[in-house]
Order: sequence, then C-alpha cells, then structure tokens
Amino acid sequence: MLITILAITVALVAWSLHLMQEAMDRREFSLMLAGTLVAFSAAALVAVYFLMGNYIGYMAQMAHRANQTEEAVQIWISQLEPMEGNEAQAFPLSEVSFPLEFQPMGDSF
Repeated sequence: MLITILAITVALVAWSLHLMQEAMDRREFSLMLAGTLVAFSAAALVAVYFLMGNYIGYMAQMAHRANQTEEAVQIWISQLEPMEGNEAQAFPLSEVSFPLEFQPMGDSF
C-alpha cells in the first residue's frame, strides 16, 4: 500500500513540475495555478496517509483492549455463577429487605 501511494505521489509531483515548467515557458498563469493545485494534492495525499495510518493503529489498539476487557468480564461472570446444587444458597433473597415507604431526611414542610 505504501509503495502505491508513494508512486502516485511521485507522479503527482512530476506532473506538477511539468505543468509549472510549461507555465514558465508559455507565460500562462492558469498552468502555474494548475501545477500548484496538483502539488497541494500530492501533499494532502501524504498527509492523509500518515493521519489514517495513525488512526488505523489507534483503532487496532482499541479493538485489542476491547477483546481483553470482554475476556475479563466473561471470567468474572463465570466466577459469579452459582455451583450446581447450591442455587438456593448462592444468593439468599430472604435476607434482603426493601424499604416500602419513603422517609425524608431532615425537616419536612
């Protein structure tokens, strides 16, 4: 991929230099402008390549972290599952109490 982008960039720069040389020979501003625009497009191509390379590396690293986190969560969940035959003793709901009424703290109006 790098060689392809490098070849395209070199071709754009060569074309830009050719257009600018023709502009100098013919004394035409439009060819000079075209050469400048082609040179800018070559520079933009290289900039986008480096920016996307960093972004792809960042996304690959985030995917790797997500996989590690998913594995850790699966291990944690497997440790929380009750053993066979001890389902009733694993999470006794009889000891849990829920408040039935709201009791405000402090002075009431």
